[in-house]
Amino acid sequence: MSWEESCRKILTLEGQKLSLEFTEDKTEQIIRYGALLVEWNEKMNLTGITDPEGVAVKHMLDSLVGAALIPQGAKVIDVGTGAGFPGLVLKIFRPDIELTLLDSLRKRLTFLETVIGELNLAKVVTIHGRAEEWGHKKECREQFDIAVARAVASMPLLSEYCLPFVKVGGKFLAWKGPKGKDEVLEGKKAFELLGGGACRVHEFVFPGADENRLIIELKKKKPIEKKYPRKPGSAPL
Repeated sequence: MSWEESCRKILTLEGQKLSLEFTEDKTEQIIRYGALLVEWNEKMNLTGITDPEGVAVKHMLDSLVGAALIPQGAKVIDVGTGAGFPGLVLKIFRPDIELTLLDSLRKRLTFLETVIGELNLAKVVTIHGRAEEWGHKKECREQFDIAVARAVASMPLLSEYCLPFVKVGGKFLAWKGPKGKDEVLEGKKAFELLGGGACRVHEFVFPGADENRLIIELKKKKPIEKKYPRKPGSAPL
């Protein structure tokens, strides 16, 4: 069985367990994205996961568990997108959204622009830079309905990076492992300082994983103070 055939089988079978329904076109686009990821990974470090099951489950399906939390036609920014997770996978599955991909490494964006062009995805833009910088620019500050991030940083730090991009009434979605619940408790002070409001934790039983996947949903209730986000290296909130 080829890499693509294995990926297709896993997406279909495991996606059903997560109540994700793929059209043929979406499946083929995600598979092509995965194949490009593996191909480009041979010349630049994009991921340590290249087997079909790992790419299908740990990258693609993992990115999609939050798809139902995004409103129709939402304007979304993926902060620190890396190789495009979760933002670009969400865009393939939810073509109705408008997507901005922000990353500090130009070479990653070159890869993502190749994927966007090959899959002929509309209403997707890339931005080269850091969240601490772009969170202050008027073209991005409080301009998005949704900010998403799948990163290893703690919730207080991630919130400082992401909430400045979110409109009042919008929300920040953070992909986390089980320790995310502890981070929510640790981040309450930071959430308040950054204009955050109600916080919900969505838990997903993930295929073949020992631990469940969490998405932390943090709503934006008020404008953020101009001093946030602060410069890199600032003390945690």
